[in-house]
Amino acid sequence: MTERLYYTDAYLTRFRASVVATADEGRTVYLDRSAFYPTSGGQPNDLGRLGGVNVLDVVDEDDRVAHRLSAPLAMGEVEGAIDWARRFDLMQQHTGQHLLSAVLEEMFGWPTVSVHFGATGSTLDVDVGGVETDALVAAEARANGVVWENRPVSVAFEDAAAASGLRKATGRSGTIRIVTIADLDRSACGGTHVRATGEIGAILLRRVERVKQLARIEFLCGGRAVTRARRDMEALGSIAAGFSAAPDDAPALVVRQRDTLAEALAARKALQAELAARRAEARHAASSPGNDGVRRIRLELERADADEVRAEMQALASMPQVVATALLLDPPMLFVAASADSGLDAGSRLKAALARVGGKGGGSPRFAQGTAPTREALAAARDELTP
Repeated sequence: MTERLYYTDAYLTRFRASVVATADEGRTVYLDRSAFYPTSGGQPNDLGRLGGVNVLDVVDEDDRVAHRLSAPLAMGEVEGAIDWARRFDLMQQHTGQHLLSAVLEEMFGWPTVSVHFGATGSTLDVDVGGVETDALVAAEARANGVVWENRPVSVAFEDAAAASGLRKATGRSGTIRIVTIADLDRSACGGTHVRATGEIGAILLRRVERVKQLARIEFLCGGRAVTRARRDMEALGSIAAGFSAAPDDAPALVVRQRDTLAEALAARKALQAELAARRAEARHAASSPGNDGVRRIRLELERADADEVRAEMQALASMPQVVATALLLDPPMLFVAASADSGLDAGSRLKAALARVGGKGGGSPRFAQGTAPTREALAAARDELTP
């Protein structure tokens, strides 16, 4: 059985212990006492060194804690050293999550369903269909208000049957560990936490997304919030510099540029459609009908804009008695257009022709497109449709 030192002192970074058992040829060791936190309850494990060897993973095995190492370690007494920067970062995130979950339930009645602590950001899922921006901003302000009040965060051990006022009922029995944020939250939890809310640092709520029937809120605390805010500011500053504007003016400028670009693209698309129609009319007029009255038009293009070729072929399909093919060599594609009175089903005929040469494609009776492994294969399919 491993005595878990982090239960009573999350700030303990060095300790001495005895190796009482090993596995995996000494690369997994068990200690009589350990300050290393194992992955549990969504919180990642500690890292550090044990007997001068890197600790790669820490695993909770009921009464024991397994320490997986980068090299074998022999039986005997060892010194452990916790990676304090990682430990404190996770303490900030975990305590911040307790505070945030309590605030969301206090303000809106939204219970936290699950939590995930990531390497750079963390999320919590709340049982609500959606979260409006105003609610997110209000919750962030309330959570940071509790941080600035620097309320004590305490740890106690109580009998599960007698423990009252827990934010979330526990399914455990016997003695449980309870983490309390003064006048806000009581939660059964085995994780590591800071001593007072002021040590959490700033709490930043970044975004919300819908996950099944839940709302997933991304949050960052302390050092992570500062790092993310700096990166966001650098990104905003870079955008603003591109407009030779102040950062506060950048969002409105981006919206304006987006709208201008959308208008320009719409105008360009309309002009492309008009140009495609004129080209189609010219090709149709320049072609001669066959004995059956159908005009067969063949185009072979070394390099062209596929969207422009597609528009022209679709324009040809709207004209009387025409079957047209366009072989685009770069990128390799074959387009087929057939008017309603041509007697040709473009989609089914192209699909069949390409299948015979190892290609694939299809479309509607009026317009279809596809590709094949080689130019020669595409040319063979084209020749079958417009001999």
